[in-house]
Amino acid sequence: MLRSRNEKELVMAAIGFIGLGVMGEPMCRNLARKSGAAVYGFDRADAPLQRLAEVGVERAASLADLADKADVIFMALPSGKHVQAVCEGEDGLLRHVSARHTIVDLGTSPVEASRELAERFAAKGAVFADAPIARTRQAAEEGTLSVMVGADAATFEKLRPLIATFATDITHCGGVGAGQVVKILNNMVLMQTVVALGEALETAKRAGLDAKLVFETLAKGSADSFALRNHGMKAMLPDVFPERAFSTEYARKDISYALDLARSVSIELPGAELADRMLGEAIDAGFGDLYWPVLARVIRASRTA
Repeated sequence: MLRSRNEKELVMAAIGFIGLGVMGEPMCRNLARKSGAAVYGFDRADAPLQRLAEVGVERAASLADLADKADVIFMALPSGKHVQAVCEGEDGLLRHVSARHTIVDLGTSPVEASRELAERFAAKGAVFADAPIARTRQAAEEGTLSVMVGADAATFEKLRPLIATFATDITHCGGVGAGQVVKILNNMVLMQTVVALGEALETAKRAGLDAKLVFETLAKGSADSFALRNHGMKAMLPDVFPERAFSTEYARKDISYALDLARSVSIELPGAELADRMLGEAIDAGFGDLYWPVLARVIRASRTA
């Protein structure tokens, strides 16, 4: 299939990647393998850079070095605060970008913060887009993520062939910030669903039923969901909540973004408030670093008065 001139130019543009953690490393690997472009990585940890060197990813010495070498720079960082630090810090990207740069936030960040950053990059002549990812580490490794993009139409079309190296579902949600709105709502619905699964799991156990049978039966009916098949069956049912997965601390950060968004549009979200409280109780119980469906343990410990 022939590509447009813009697509050819962007695919061959040098790529920078900041944040080579659980999700960032496999995404960067897919970019290096499939994009046909030079890829430069930047992370405080040495191990992922050593692994990525095997597929041709070159190490950037600093953010300034990365901006000098790369035209398109992806960021896969834990939170909006990390994004702001990378962009606004003493040696941040805003000090080094120019009109040739496109900066893409792949993480989940506050909507207004994304729009403010877009304005600041635009003042430098650069383009900023939000493209938060969804699905699991396995999907990142397989290149089958879902990505929700907030950008103008031209930027979306330019970025799409690069994002397609690590995603199979790529949705243009609207202008800058729109991708974050959709991703925040995605996470909000997921977290409320996991709370419901935790309540169902513990209620079934106390009623004397086999929990595995209950979850398997729910998966055959209208209660079936991605959350049930993954968070429920793979984590909550066996009571396995590893570290270095998406932590309870990170999950609560995301639900806080949903509550902030709700306040900005004058709506109350009692379901999201419950999920926030359950995640807070899990953190208070010492589970902050564990995979966030561990909130099931908080439900398990609950008793009526």
